[in-house]
Amino acid sequence: MGKRRDENTDRRRVEARTRGSQVTVQKRRRKKRRRTNKVLIAILLFVIIAMVGACTLVWIKYGPTNERYDLNKYFGVEKESELGITVNNEVMEMKGLRIDNTVYIPYEIVRDYLNGRFYFDSNENILLYTLEDAIVRTDVGSKTYTIAKEEYTEDYAILKTEGHAAYIAIDFVKEYTDLDYVVYEQPGRVMIGTDFEERVVADVKRNTEVRLRGGVKSPILTEVSKGDTVRVIEEIGDWKKICTADGVVGYVKSSRLKKEEKITIDRDFQEQTFSNISVGKTINLAWHQVTSQTANNSVLEVIANTKGLTTISPTWFSVVDNAGNISSIASSTYVNYAHQSGIDVWALVDNFSDNIDQLELLSHTSARENLVNQLISEALKSGIDGINVDFEQIPTEAGEHYIQFIRELSVKCRLNNLVLSVDNYVPMGYNAHYHREEQGVVADYVIIMGYDEHYNGSFEAGSVASYDYVKSGIEETLKDVPAEKVVNAMPFYTRLWKEVPKTEEELESQEGSEAGLYEMKVTSEALGMTAARNRVNSAGAEIVWDDKVKQNYAEWQGADGATYKVWLEDASSLEAKLQLMKEYNLAGTAAWKLGFETSDIWDLILKYVN
Repeated sequence: MGKRRDENTDRRRVEARTRGSQVTVQKRRRKKRRRTNKVLIAILLFVIIAMVGACTLVWIKYGPTNERYDLNKYFGVEKESELGITVNNEVMEMKGLRIDNTVYIPYEIVRDYLNGRFYFDSNENILLYTLEDAIVRTDVGSKTYTIAKEEYTEDYAILKTEGHAAYIAIDFVKEYTDLDYVVYEQPGRVMIGTDFEERVVADVKRNTEVRLRGGVKSPILTEVSKGDTVRVIEEIGDWKKICTADGVVGYVKSSRLKKEEKITIDRDFQEQTFSNISVGKTINLAWHQVTSQTANNSVLEVIANTKGLTTISPTWFSVVDNAGNISSIASSTYVNYAHQSGIDVWALVDNFSDNIDQLELLSHTSARENLVNQLISEALKSGIDGINVDFEQIPTEAGEHYIQFIRELSVKCRLNNLVLSVDNYVPMGYNAHYHREEQGVVADYVIIMGYDEHYNGSFEAGSVASYDYVKSGIEETLKDVPAEKVVNAMPFYTRLWKEVPKTEEELESQEGSEAGLYEMKVTSEALGMTAARNRVNSAGAEIVWDDKVKQNYAEWQGADGATYKVWLEDASSLEAKLQLMKEYNLAGTAAWKLGFETSDIWDLILKYVN
């Protein structure tokens, strides 16, 4: 019995120890699970926090901003009287004015964007607008304006000035310009539309923001609503640059637009036209350099040496001062002789006097009026048929004044049945301010002086009028002027070039200048066709045809050690130029100058102008 009791006791003890061990293991397991759960929870929390942080960073980096851009700043409006300006799809830097409920636009915006025929004379505070047969004129602060001495009145001041800035009432501009405008508030701005012929528009799919630039991080300018129509300017990636109906130019996502299409808007406005005089035949004009009244007596001899000449242009008129006064050696006898030979006379006026400041002369309305009136008076007295304007070396800043002179002269010529022709350089970027396109509207003929490719003062020898130079001049002019108004002028002269190596001192002194790019010192002299050929023959030089420039070329070494070069103007070179005239259906040909040609030239020209 005692033994069994001891065994039971031992079993109970073992079971107790076992139960205790199991409890301990379970406790350890629970503790471990709790620790594991805490770690998992910590990791989970960390992951959640990291994800939230990452999402926040992504949102900060890529999510759309709600920042709004100040529209007053956008339109540049600082005062209540100021107006922001949008023209078509462009927000202007300059601001307009609102005075007594009248909208005023800066003259520069009117001239450059709305109607370039408006002209403001800041010297005499006059606003002008050129019509076909009259000049519209008003003064600063005036409600009245005149047309051909008839006076008219508006219920607002037409022209305002603030400091050096001039502003034109947009309602007055609208009388002569095909435009619409709407004024908006907060901020005050005016939306002006002029390009009605073709524009790209689209509908807005749903309400969306218009941003300053493409991208959701760009600040918001305004909103457009579902169904609004906006003007599409361009596409940049996933964004489109648009202009809203109220003149805000910004960006929306491309996906927010639909039904993109090109439209035209019918207008009742009648654009102003200018009538022109056409001689009704292919022009064969030549300039006659006349330097005195006595020289006019040579007209019969000069004409007798030509064939098929339709027009002669004597160099009779010169501007002599900044007040617009001219010198004249016009001769009615000369005109009568020309008319008896069936030849029209277009007298030339030049601006070559050293006494003239071109800007001073052309920027004063009173000086231009004086010049025009004197030219018309001389034309009527002598009985000429037209005026040929040969104004050269006009500075860029005088460009708008020069074309205004051409406009004003065109009105008086039109009223007096005088042909107006204007001489122009071969088109280059530096002479764009001559405004060939406007010349092609108001003048009867635009003449290309298709020579002086290389001239006295050039740093290298070359042709006076190579084929490509002449061709380019014609093609560029035709971009601005109708072919039936374009006359291409050819040279009856060439240049004989003399080249000598520069000394070391000359090279050093010219270092860094354009002249320093050339190692040869170059001079030249102008020669007529016969004189140039004689110089080549006397030198015993060989003449070869240069097919690139389409001229005969000669080169020789002189006894003085210099190299002489000449690109000859002759029947062969002129025929290539006359072929261009026919190819491009130009109004005719001209030549500088009578007396420099050989007799065979006239038979050649007759083949192309008859």
